[in-house]
Amino acid sequence: MQPGNKPVSIFNLTVVVAALGYFVDIYDLLLFGIIRIPSLKEMGLTPDQITTDGESILSWQMFGLMLGGIVWGIIGDKKGRSSVLFGSILLYSLGNIANGFVQTVEQYKWIRFVAGIGLAGELGAGITLVAELLPKEKRGIATSIVAGFGITGAVVAFFIKENFHWRTCYFIGGGLGLALLLLRVSVLESGMFQKMKAKDVKRGRIFMLLNSRERLTRYIQSILIGVPTWLVIGILVTFSKEFAKEFGITGEIDPGKSIMFAYAGLAVGDVTIGLVSQWMKSRKKALYVFYAITALCMVLYFTLQWNGSASLMYFLCAALGFGSGFWAIFVTIGAEQFGTNLRATAATTIPNMVRGTVPLMLMLFQFLRSLPGVGYINGGIYTCIIVFAVCTIAVLTSKETFHKDLNYEEA
Repeated sequence: MQPGNKPVSIFNLTVVVAALGYFVDIYDLLLFGIIRIPSLKEMGLTPDQITTDGESILSWQMFGLMLGGIVWGIIGDKKGRSSVLFGSILLYSLGNIANGFVQTVEQYKWIRFVAGIGLAGELGAGITLVAELLPKEKRGIATSIVAGFGITGAVVAFFIKENFHWRTCYFIGGGLGLALLLLRVSVLESGMFQKMKAKDVKRGRIFMLLNSRERLTRYIQSILIGVPTWLVIGILVTFSKEFAKEFGITGEIDPGKSIMFAYAGLAVGDVTIGLVSQWMKSRKKALYVFYAITALCMVLYFTLQWNGSASLMYFLCAALGFGSGFWAIFVTIGAEQFGTNLRATAATTIPNMVRGTVPLMLMLFQFLRSLPGVGYINGGIYTCIIVFAVCTIAVLTSKETFHKDLNYEEA
């Protein structure tokens, strides 16, 4: 899309369609976490199996996201950003419809894996299009709007789950995705991509992210910056029921409700950090603020005197969501770190590499809690300390990108 000299609104059609696309993406991405217990219980699993097999199915979905991030990222730089939007949404929509028919845990794993591959393309391609369309003064707010609205898909997924059978929830998600394909027709290709495509330049080569120490450092830093969001969602929120039992909370905790509250907080956080970043004229300073909020909420999560309060758990999940609501800025930083010939590859693989760290964090959590004298709660504390420390170093050593011009190529 070529904006020319005409000012581009942050409510441009591309921004609106990207926000709607991310809404459906988040609905489908978080749906398993929301309906994990009722779906696995109906398959006859015991409470212990619901925990262990639930972790396994989530891991398969995240591995699919990692693979899909690579595939769709390369396609985005070779064939165009809009091509990714069509292909990925078709795959994950059909995958979610298929999930409505699963009968065994093995089927569940494989179909969530395939759906994960499809889900990997939506956000990166959408953010890349928006970042290349909007001027640097507006792109942070625009991407925050995309993420802030899109994340409410998790809230809607919870209320759909409250009123429909879990299989129907999957059918609804798949249907929403197929309906969204009609809107995709109106989204044109990025003008920067079209200009770059006309040049004799290498594009969409993922090994270019690895064959330069400086570029690889940028790439790893960009991934690590976003990991705390999925540390919060993938462990503290998704397994809030298990943590609540360890904390002595007597009220019944619904993980789906925990995810709903967390994503409501995330939606507000994503819009807020965009405004904070705009006010500070800095991506990094805004990240420092939200990292601090997340760290404080983690401390409260493990040290509060719960007194059996389920409502306090839901409130803290919302607070954790708000603090870790820097997903939009994180993905924007990833897009801003790289030239046009690698931007879709980077912006699509980076968030999915973050999602792909969930199985690694789960394995670390499982290992730590199995050590003599550690247990579930201390295992969670040690996992949070290790992961958060590494990610904080990544933010401190990363480059500021707020004022960066994106119209360039990587050599």
